[in-house]
Amino acid sequence: MPVQSLKEIVDRSFAERYGVPAINVFNDLTLEAVLAGAVAASSPVIVQTSVKTVRSMGAGLIAAMWRELTRDIPVPVALHLDHCPDRAVITTCLENGWNSVLFDASELPVAENQRQTIEVVAEARRYGAHVEGEIESITGVEDDHGSDEESVRQSLEVQLGFLRETGVDVFAPAIGNAHGSYTVAPVLDGERISQIVAAHPVPIALHGGSGLSDAQFQDLIARGCAKVNISTALKERFMQSELAFLEGARAQSRWDPPSLFRSTRDDVVALVVGFAETFGSAGKAR
Repeated sequence: MPVQSLKEIVDRSFAERYGVPAINVFNDLTLEAVLAGAVAASSPVIVQTSVKTVRSMGAGLIAAMWRELTRDIPVPVALHLDHCPDRAVITTCLENGWNSVLFDASELPVAENQRQTIEVVAEARRYGAHVEGEIESITGVEDDHGSDEESVRQSLEVQLGFLRETGVDVFAPAIGNAHGSYTVAPVLDGERISQIVAAHPVPIALHGGSGLSDAQFQDLIARGCAKVNISTALKERFMQSELAFLEGARAQSRWDPPSLFRSTRDDVVALVVGFAETFGSAGKAR
């Protein structure tokens, strides 16, 4: 099955009310393991890269790994640029084969955000790519982007105007969710999602998914969250897995890097399978 567009993947999940894991990777191991987890679960997956990862690894290297690892992949996959306020990075990624981007101009006034988002949508269309839009900053700092201050929530009328004028394919409203690890249980306003979807049926992106309960995920997916972002949970699993292995290696004085990589990969694959099962996307690639 070839790489699919973001729109193909989320339009189906939105219509059938399941969530597609959208997981941020940061090196070759996590990229391969996330794809392997999707295959193991027979689930579509959206692989995401942050601006920080693109800059540290290089768009060309990520694109080459992506092409090789997805050449014969049997599940629907898309490559997405997450939370990018930098138009030059968006252009670079589109040129290198990313087929969706989140243009994050949420720190700008809505009118200017909307004006530039219209331009980004037009640019993406020239590459056959799709765009996620955002007008309210999600609380929390992730990969050097964002703020711990909650942004002003816009009215439904403002949100609908943005959707009509920009034609974005996915929309990410703030509902009390946050990037990073939750220190207290979040109070989520799922009704905002229901109101947007009822007035303008558009697939919704749920940001800040790491740490939400299964019940919260399932409620929000039922309301229209077709794309569920996971970043912190993967980082924590990756580093905790490596730490546990290395502590064992030190205790036994056995130093075997390939075994470390296999162990970490297995843990990442299991994480992806677990999210696919929770979000209802497992088996949807059959």
